[in-house]
Amino acid sequence: MIPYGKQSIDKDDIQAVLEALRSDWITTGPKVPEFENAVATYVGAKFGVAVCNGTAALHAAMFAIGIGPGDEVILPPMTFASTANCIVYQGGIPVFSDIDPDTLLIDPALIEEKITSRTKAIIAVDYAGQPCDYDALRSISAKHGIFLVADACHSLGARYRDKTVGSLADMTVFSFHPVKHITTGEGGMIVTDNKKFNNKIRLFRNHGIATEYQQREEQGSWFYRMVDLGYNYRLTDLQCALGISQLKKLPKWIARRQEVAQRYTQALKEIREIIPQELAKDISHAYHLYSIQLVLEKLSGTRSEIFLRLRNEGIGVNVHYIPVHLHPYYRQQFGFKEGLCPVSEATYKRLITLPLFPTMIDDEIETVIATVKKVMEVFRSA
Repeated sequence: MIPYGKQSIDKDDIQAVLEALRSDWITTGPKVPEFENAVATYVGAKFGVAVCNGTAALHAAMFAIGIGPGDEVILPPMTFASTANCIVYQGGIPVFSDIDPDTLLIDPALIEEKITSRTKAIIAVDYAGQPCDYDALRSISAKHGIFLVADACHSLGARYRDKTVGSLADMTVFSFHPVKHITTGEGGMIVTDNKKFNNKIRLFRNHGIATEYQQREEQGSWFYRMVDLGYNYRLTDLQCALGISQLKKLPKWIARRQEVAQRYTQALKEIREIIPQELAKDISHAYHLYSIQLVLEKLSGTRSEIFLRLRNEGIGVNVHYIPVHLHPYYRQQFGFKEGLCPVSEATYKRLITLPLFPTMIDDEIETVIATVKKVMEVFRSA
């Protein structure tokens, strides 16, 4: 089975973790700020705060901007559940706004009709690794005095026009899950230029305590104060050591992801039963995912049948994503129904994610292409 994504670990990564394991610090030590500074520098932000996963990073971002009961946050439904969950954790209300049918990114033209007196923020999701239209989103957020948070868990290493993802919003959130661009096992980070946000997130990830253990150890002090209600969302030195090593390889991995994607696009563009994701102008796509849409009207089978046939042929396809508002929890708790975001709903029924990871060898790429073509022939309508 060729998986849809997988981590890449080499001897340098293993050595970095071993060195951390043999050091005096295996959690909340010097590797944490080193990793934070490395990522912040890479993406062009002043501050970075490492946390235990991307969901925790989203939650911390909502805390930092003060989301509370009754506050509304606008987001697209074409994302993982945690993008909405982080709003609900704070007592807020997710407000779903539909996507552009070509790019599958939140459609700026639809956002303003969703804004009310209770709207406090927009979460932009860089679906599959393609940056959203941040100029348009910035304009909307500035006009209405609301925050812009980038869920860039798919787009570390991407660029929008002349700027790096991580420097385009009030806060940007990254994930370091094994299928992402770099991994710390589990892990996440929030980057920002806002010192107030940085300080609030640091409190939030450490139980709301104003000093961290390493600081107290260096000062020879035992005293600490809990000044807010926070969580234990910390990341370990072991994980940060891995992240530092991984980050050094990110540019070549992004280049390989782009190469694989280009080969897919070139090979599949003539197949009339497939629509690849459209690229916006002036962006550099990070290709966390390579998703295609099936033109089901020209096929004799359902998406489920085609999905299973590809899996049975050894291609580890996946689907990203079930629109969040259609999950049972959101239907029951908020009363969301089908028809709320018709483009997302229609797109979901056609989506399939093909394997893409930087250590894919050429034979694997050709196997995926050949198998997709073969399966399309099997299900092609007369």
